[in-house]
Amino acid sequence: MQGILEIDAAALLRDPDRAIGARAPQLEAAVLRRLGHEPVSRILGQREFYGRVFKVTPGVLDPRPDTETLIDLVLEIVGAEGRHDDALTIADIGCGSGAIIVTLLAALPRAAGVAIDVSPAALAVTRGNAATHGVADRLKTVETRGLCGINDHLDIIVSNPPYIPTGEITGLDAGVRDFDPMLALDGGVDGLQIYREIANNIRALQKPCWICLEIGAGQHDAVERIFEAIGAVARHRRIDLGGHIRAVALKIHC
Repeated sequence: MQGILEIDAAALLRDPDRAIGARAPQLEAAVLRRLGHEPVSRILGQREFYGRVFKVTPGVLDPRPDTETLIDLVLEIVGAEGRHDDALTIADIGCGSGAIIVTLLAALPRAAGVAIDVSPAALAVTRGNAATHGVADRLKTVETRGLCGINDHLDIIVSNPPYIPTGEITGLDAGVRDFDPMLALDGGVDGLQIYREIANNIRALQKPCWICLEIGAGQHDAVERIFEAIGAVARHRRIDLGGHIRAVALKIHC
């Protein structure tokens, strides 16, 4: 209601009987959408993530608070290495709305980003969010799968790939199953298909690089084994607010 009426909670409490007026049809439509289990962020077309507001569309994954765990992990690594002000290059595989890469560029003032997605619509959303948050001049977008055709020297690779096993998608909450794009959810039979693809891409890298990944609950050991098979070394894990290991960091050619 607050988003539709463009008022904050304090204003609503001060005047709970205020007339809705011309916004009544819009509010009614939003209520009907919510009754159909559509998430509020989808109705409003925006989601707050790591203290910033990001545009979301039906073509991108709705950024979740759990993904902030991945941001924390990357920034922790960069800080521990004393590289906050270095000219790092960060690639985000499957960037979607751009929430991850834009947030990292906003936090790292000299870093440059490569936002990668197979969806041109998602890349357009990423570009818009990058412009909104003042990092567009340090970000390029590339329509490709994985790292195909990416020749940049990369210091950090991040990704929140689809990791839901195909057979579990029908059992997801309706707000996820019916409104997030299937391309961003379906991780194949065991949920690990895209991790294997990313590992195969990374195998060819010749310089030291961090690999920081969001994972599904209980997937940490399996994901680490996939990357250890190409020579990467597991270094860090990060737990989300629910107590699950939600992000892992590995280094290759270290």
